[in-house]
Amino acid sequence: MGAGDPCAADSRPITAARGPFVPAPLALERRCGQPCSLVTHRSTPELALDEPFRTTLRRTHMPRAMREPPALDPRPPTGVRARHALLINPFYAKDPHASFGKHALTPTLALSSVAAATPPDWSVALFDENLLMGAAPADETPEVVGITVHLTFAKRAFALAKYYRERGAKVILGGLHVQSCPDECAPHADALAIGDGVAIWAKILDDVARGQLAPRYEAQFDSSYAADPAPRRDLLARESYLTTSSLNATRGCHNRCGFCYLATDGLRMPYRVRPPAQIAHEIKSNGAPYAVFTDNNLGSNRAYLRALCEALEPLKIIWSAAVTIDVTDDPSLVRAMAISGCTGVFVGFESLTDQNLADARKKTPLSDDYARRVRVLHAHGIQVNGSFVVGFDHDTRESFARLAQWVIDARLESTTFHILTPYPGTPLFAQLQSEGRILHRDWSLYDTAHCVFRPKNMSPEELEHGYGWLYQRVYAPDAVWARRPEDPRAVPAYLAMSLLYKKSNAVWRHLIERGWVRRAWAPLVELTRWRHERFRRELIERSTDDPFCARAEQPLPGFVRASSVVPAGV
Repeated sequence: MGAGDPCAADSRPITAARGPFVPAPLALERRCGQPCSLVTHRSTPELALDEPFRTTLRRTHMPRAMREPPALDPRPPTGVRARHALLINPFYAKDPHASFGKHALTPTLALSSVAAATPPDWSVALFDENLLMGAAPADETPEVVGITVHLTFAKRAFALAKYYRERGAKVILGGLHVQSCPDECAPHADALAIGDGVAIWAKILDDVARGQLAPRYEAQFDSSYAADPAPRRDLLARESYLTTSSLNATRGCHNRCGFCYLATDGLRMPYRVRPPAQIAHEIKSNGAPYAVFTDNNLGSNRAYLRALCEALEPLKIIWSAAVTIDVTDDPSLVRAMAISGCTGVFVGFESLTDQNLADARKKTPLSDDYARRVRVLHAHGIQVNGSFVVGFDHDTRESFARLAQWVIDARLESTTFHILTPYPGTPLFAQLQSEGRILHRDWSLYDTAHCVFRPKNMSPEELEHGYGWLYQRVYAPDAVWARRPEDPRAVPAYLAMSLLYKKSNAVWRHLIERGWVRRAWAPLVELTRWRHERFRRELIERSTDDPFCARAEQPLPGFVRASSVVPAGV
């Protein structure tokens, strides 16, 4: 997701641990023109199609700090601090089925990017309520408070706006919910920032200083992306995140899926890129060994991605990004990604049913070919965090077991599940509203963990049960073990990742509260960087006659069988 999206952190790539392995039992082949499929010796019994609804879901651990926002300081302020701006990322309740740790992987780019556009005669600070440090300091009231608003935490954003307005601040609301529902947001703010906040932030502050604040400011995302200043990472709590090197190299996506926020009415986000050298300089200046690209799709322009890889290679870092699975059309590009330090990708598979993908208007290869393409990434040491949406019109009660079985068989290192959610202003919302299938407009439940519409082939309760079962089954100990790397040397790091990221929600609250997130991840990051540096040297030396190392823009061969390779990755 782009820097203008306040909930970008929810869909960022995560890290897992995959190391050297010999993929003899996993062969990929295409015979007689039939689609490739994954051939594997299963280490767990095949799942029965009715298993999800014969299984009782376990109670999930949900500490109060993860479900309720911090109390605001009732004491009166000492005064208003002139020419000072405070930018706030409001608290949102966490999904007990998913990892609490994902909310502290990387900081949101929305606020640090806006902070970078602050004029030099103003001071600025950032505060993220999701770092569990309590409420923002309230001894002095900032002259301006900017709050990013997403529909799931709109209530909290409005409560913060009321609190600061009563204390004398001018409150500016921006973000995706302001874009889609401006009339709902307007009563809670002194001004709305609609669209590209970086482009209009300086104008807003100038108008505040002159006492001429307008009620609404708008800017499209059509300016030169390369001209945007680098995010203000110096304002971030560096120890509270896995890495502060989160950045966007591109903006926009070649897909316009009907359920995606990019399809919101009035949102125009043309595809833009930043010079690869500029990206490399930004990463080098920040000094973190691991970078996360939060672009909607880093692989939208393959020529650009190849140039970016060339710029990143000398840095000797590791990195991950969101891409679409068609990046594997060209194995030489995947090879370039691996050599430049890519150890993981976040892939929105969305569904294993092609009709669902067609209905969503997602341009993607056929789902029968997904497993082969995952294998191409694995063969180059790149682990895969697969994202899936459940509740499409062609999903049934049997879809949950089929999906879990595929994830286990494909050995995805990590998987994220979402209930189909109709965000207001998107084509999906308009469709379901016209069909009378929207159940309510309690935006706090539009979090992809609750069913807010009437599915076609199951009840809302069954959809929520199936969603919870997917997390429970895929991250059960036997399934985690079944998805392990085949080389025993890689297993300890993989299990450490699974334990830390997906099985330690009881611990994450304390790590986040104490600001120990970076130090908890640091050993795994350094181990991964060391392993991947060794692996990429081997990859460079590998013959380009390897079918996985086809030269530029050549398609995969019709028959592919993986030879022994030595991948490594986070």
